[in-house]
Amino acid sequence: MYDDGDGPPRAGDPRATETRAAEVRVAFEGLLQIRRLTNTDAADPEATPAVWERGRMVRAVALALEASGIAPSAVDASSGQRMATGYRVRAGEDEPDTVTVEWLGPHGSGAAAQEESALTECARVLERLGWDALLYRGRGRHRFLEVRAPHPGR
Repeated sequence: MYDDGDGPPRAGDPRATETRAAEVRVAFEGLLQIRRLTNTDAADPEATPAVWERGRMVRAVALALEASGIAPSAVDASSGQRMATGYRVRAGEDEPDTVTVEWLGPHGSGAAAQEESALTECARVLERLGWDALLYRGRGRHRFLEVRAPHPGR
């Protein structure tokens, strides 16, 4: 139960939106409970990613972003076209044990202009939850976050 930003567009039905929000709240509370139960040696167990999350970083990061109210992007399954502006989380290509967070939208949506501020907000959310999130500029001046679990001893 997570939305990495490459899934189908969401239904605009208010009831479906409320249901999804409730599911995300329950899933995120479950994630925090895992942290409380497994991070017993941490000063603040809820502010440290659990081993379970480290093994499922795309899921954990996407859930944290969606639970904070940041919208995921979406892709139309039949055309492959991006249909909604928001985050996309994917496994890091160049670094093991990392994920990449991008801010994407349909052509002409203005997502590129929102990229820096939106990714800065994503980083703030993730850092509050104990992840290391660094903002980079890649090819074509495209910004992205590289997210990893903190080094031991932090």
